[in-house]
Amino acid sequence: MTDLKHKILAMAKDDLEAIEEALLLNLKPHLDLVAQVAGHLLFSGGKRLRPLLMILSARICGYKMHDDKKLSTVFEYLHTASLLHDDIVDGASIRRGRPVAHSIWGNPTVVLVGDFLLARSLSIAAETGFINAIKIIAKITENMSQGEIQQLMKKGDFDFSEKEYMEVIRRKTSVLIQGACSVGALIANAPKKKETALSEYGLNLGYAFQMADDLLDYTSDTDVLGKEVGADLKEGKLTLPVIFALNNADSKDRSFMEKVIKNKDFSVHNFKALVELLVKYGGIQYTKKMAVKYVDRAKEAIYLFKNSETKELLLDVADYVLVRRF
Repeated sequence: MTDLKHKILAMAKDDLEAIEEALLLNLKPHLDLVAQVAGHLLFSGGKRLRPLLMILSARICGYKMHDDKKLSTVFEYLHTASLLHDDIVDGASIRRGRPVAHSIWGNPTVVLVGDFLLARSLSIAAETGFINAIKIIAKITENMSQGEIQQLMKKGDFDFSEKEYMEVIRRKTSVLIQGACSVGALIANAPKKKETALSEYGLNLGYAFQMADDLLDYTSDTDVLGKEVGADLKEGKLTLPVIFALNNADSKDRSFMEKVIKNKDFSVHNFKALVELLVKYGGIQYTKKMAVKYVDRAKEAIYLFKNSETKELLLDVADYVLVRRF
């Protein structure tokens, strides 16, 4: 465990424990099968980044009430629903080091449980009475679905551009983190300037988080990553390290990369050669550079807030995105 991770966990200990309790409590009244299937992924070691950011965003804006923990579960339920659905679409076999839910309960059950979590998220938001929060959460759900569809349409497309990649990760990853921060500000009745600052923090942190995640597909191992190394590429997803390398490779190396990806010929030798080409043509380095850029933007966005333990924690979370498993 890195020193920074240890520090974050220590500072956020009470909040993280409260989030766990709320996640469990808000599943209990429902069918045992729902709790069982959702819990398989929900309680398998998630970082709770999104609910924590909602709570911290509310706190830094002076929130003093008690609805934050319950409302924060919305963002973890939405995240879990998207993962359940994504794993089916992608034909994944491992998630967080465990067999994916649909390999145990089957696609129909897992699709319906994912749908339930989406509905439960909106129900919880409605119970709090924050209309603007409900609007944000509904828009998040719409964006995440569009992002998944867009990515599905572009699978195996070697002309997939960096601009298109940025739009996909904005919809699939950034809007959920951005929304968590925005809703935190909203329930605290924060002035527009502060809400915008936290929204920008979340958006940019989301970009950096996804880029870091995409790097791990080539720089980590299965035990650390919690899923099969190279899984994105094997599913036909072209992420920034590959997009950049393809655009800068000579014709011979580009042809080799395209052939391996198209034929899904990911032998140990070919995958190693592919990663070496990502390094040779700067795909790994460029993605790291861009992740740093977006972390810096996230941190700059919240400098208007006075110094506090909450601000320090938000800054630390941003920094941790860059060091968690590179």
